[in-house]
Amino acid sequence: MPSYSEIMRLTGYKTKSAVSYAVDKLILDGIIKKDSRGKLIPNQLGHARILGLVEAGFPSPAEEELSDTMSMDDYLIENKEATYILRVKGDSMIDAGICDGDMVIVERTDKYRDGSIVIAEIDGQWTIKYFRKEKGKVFLEPANKNYKPIYPTQELKIAAVVKAVVRKY
Repeated sequence: MPSYSEIMRLTGYKTKSAVSYAVDKLILDGIIKKDSRGKLIPNQLGHARILGLVEAGFPSPAEEELSDTMSMDDYLIENKEATYILRVKGDSMIDAGICDGDMVIVERTDKYRDGSIVIAEIDGQWTIKYFRKEKGKVFLEPANKNYKPIYPTQELKIAAVVKAVVRKY
């Protein structure tokens, strides 16, 4: 998990006390916890039963069938040491299904490609956008027609790739 200083940089918070408040909220929500040394770690989501399929198109008769159990951590997190969670602020990625208030599970990696949703530092500011490479130029593309692509004027650093979105109803 990132340190408070890293969280401060990633989220744009100006003080560690603001980060501490956000971390405490994530702990209360059960998203993260602290280990015996006080280090932040993802909270184990536990195991849940897989009962079958649900039709997202036309309704069909329900057939409940216990097929297996699975750990949400195993399903969502491949590399625990490089994975952390960020809360999304803003609406620039709504057409990708990422809304204000959602949590994104991200993995620190240097493996990303055109079309990856990334956490990036562009000209000193942090954001979540699609990474794009076109005609030798790299830029960040929002998933909302009300926003324009962002081209770096100085520097673009990709910090992590989005692996999953978590939304609580």
